[in-house]
Parts: sequence; C-alpha cells; structure tokens
Amino acid sequence: MTIAGQAKPLQSAVMTVRDDWIDYNGHLNMAYYNVLFDTALDQIFEQLGLGPDYVKARNASYFTAEVHVCYVRELEAGMPVSVSLQLIGCDAKRAHIFQELRHAEEGWLSATSEQMSLHVDLNTRKVAPWPEDIQARLAALLRDHSALPRPERAGRRIEIPGNGPRQGG
Repeated sequence: MTIAGQAKPLQSAVMTVRDDWIDYNGHLNMAYYNVLFDTALDQIFEQLGLGPDYVKARNASYFTAEVHVCYVRELEAGMPVSVSLQLIGCDAKRAHIFQELRHAEEGWLSATSEQMSLHVDLNTRKVAPWPEDIQARLAALLRDHSALPRPERAGRRIEIPGNGPRQGG
C-alpha cells in the first residue's frame, strides 16, 4: 500500500512466460495474458485477506464481471514478468482494478488489464456486500491509490473512430 509515505501500486511476484503458452505466431497466446493477470490478482488479493482462507472461512469470494485487456508489446517464452495493481474504485460490492504487465527486468509495458470484480456470497452465488474488515482494507487502499495518477488506458472502449451507431436496420 503506502511505502515511506509514497502511494504505490501493489506488486505481484515475478512469473515466467512458459514455453507451452507460445502460439503459432511465436509469441504469448492472448489467453495466457489473462492467466498472468489472474495469478497476480490472486496473489495481491491474498495480501488483502481475500485468499483461499477467506473463501473457506466466510464462504465468499470475488468474481470477475468484466475485463478489458490491451496488448502493447509481445512476450516470448522464458521472459520474466510482473504485474502491478492499482485500485481505481470500490463500493460496497465491487472493486475496479487496473493492472500493468511488465517485463520484470527491463521494465517495459507488455499489456494492461482493467476489470470489475464483484464480491459474491458462495451460499447464494449472488453479489453481496464486502465484510466490514475487507471494505475497510479496500477503502484504505483506495485512499492510497487515489494519490496516483489515473492510468492512461483506464476507461478505454473498443471502437473504430468515425464508425458511429448504425441507423435504420
């Protein structure tokens, strides 16, 4: 969260791009970018008390409702990568998260992922409010991360400029 008074995104462990994740184009297959982002999210959310112990103890978890990935630079087998996470927003039931996947040694950006996570009661399989202690942790993290600049790619949408909605039908 805050280190020496400076707000910083949370950081995953270093991961390695596996050989069997490389596609016929010779680079990381798009599905495995999501594996890396999801693995990092699990690592980071565990730091917030939302890991497997949380699921067992409270019979609740978080589910992804929507995700938007931007592919910026190719990754190849054997490359070390890490993911940073910035909390952009949260409310009683949702967390709006922005992640950046970077080469762990050289620092260049490979991809970004923006997602909306929902807190879910596993008994009912329905969205439910975060427990007070988790809500307090998320609120503290959001206060820290509010001092960071909003990521440039946050809030993007997919469209071809100049191609508005079709009229008629």
